[in-house]
Amino acid sequence: MDDVSRNAAPSSSVVSSRTLTGTVLSGQANYYWVKLDTVSLEGSHPSKGNGICSDVLLCTRRSRLKKVRQTVRVGDRVRIEEPDWVDGRGAIADVMPRTTELDRPPIANANQILLLFALAEPDLEPIQLSRFLVKAESTGMSVCVGLNKRDLVSPDLQQAWCDRIETWGYSPITFSIAKQTDVEVIYARLQDRITVVSGPSGVGKSSLINALIPAVDLRVGQVSGKLGRGRHTTRHVELFDLPMGGLLADTPGFNQPDIAMTPTQLAACFPEIQHRLTRYACQFSNCLHRDEPNCVVRGDWERYEHYLNFLDDAIAYQDQLKHRGEEESTHKVKMGDDGEQRLEPKLESKRYRKPSRRSQRQNLQHLCGDLDDLMEDSEN
Repeated sequence: MDDVSRNAAPSSSVVSSRTLTGTVLSGQANYYWVKLDTVSLEGSHPSKGNGICSDVLLCTRRSRLKKVRQTVRVGDRVRIEEPDWVDGRGAIADVMPRTTELDRPPIANANQILLLFALAEPDLEPIQLSRFLVKAESTGMSVCVGLNKRDLVSPDLQQAWCDRIETWGYSPITFSIAKQTDVEVIYARLQDRITVVSGPSGVGKSSLINALIPAVDLRVGQVSGKLGRGRHTTRHVELFDLPMGGLLADTPGFNQPDIAMTPTQLAACFPEIQHRLTRYACQFSNCLHRDEPNCVVRGDWERYEHYLNFLDDAIAYQDQLKHRGEEESTHKVKMGDDGEQRLEPKLESKRYRKPSRRSQRQNLQHLCGDLDDLMEDSEN
């Protein structure tokens, strides 16, 4: 029995006549914490004397979802059946359609990305920030840039970085979690939204969540003095409920997001390029904005060198897609028991495919007809 509700003993607090809805906050080992919607809770809770009332249930997937290989991700909107209010258990019966979906980090229905960087300790590296910005832009979500640890640099340096990033097409927010300076400005940008917090290690992602939600108390890592970078402290994706509305996703830190996109997609992730293309058109429709004549993008804007750097990765990715397409023409995609997709060689259809019964009957009719013709010829 995979379903928690089946394992739970019958109780007066089990509601079987109603399906609740909620949002998956976290999940590990096929168990999911689901925050129930306030509207769906009306009239569903037992009285105080019957058990513990909670708006968060520990749930598993129904077996039928596993059979159809329906995954459950953090951020998913789900329907819950037969909640047990005493034990705080339930079962996920269905996953609603997703509005957005990320693979890294694996999260659904997010609508904003907060890129968190530090002005010092570790020092802000322009090309690293550009890589994160490109990856964030590729999701199609709105992007917010936060610069932490402003108390460690001079006001002139703060302003210089803000002016610089604004020429890239973004309006960064500077603040200090350690000094609790202008943290409320970040908070205002997070209200009533599902926000993914991303950025390199050691910039204060966990500290920000601790400041916004003191009850969470995430473990905070120290910045290595030798490497000038932080250690990973987040091990899995988890959504945190903000007191004034909204959800915040803390994601496992990674230092170098991959550029898994084509050259055309890469160009769309630079606001500077899009600004130039809205005013003028390149001479060639497939312009890479590198060596082509009369290219309107090529110029003296600061991040052009970053674009050329990432373009090599994008071209390699496009070649990889072409090679994969050639493989898939001679291979078939097969889903393994672990949910991973694998390519297997296709069998030659004419040699190995068994003919259909209809084809066998037609061949038999033709054969009988030929025999009849032979018999008539022999009699004549």
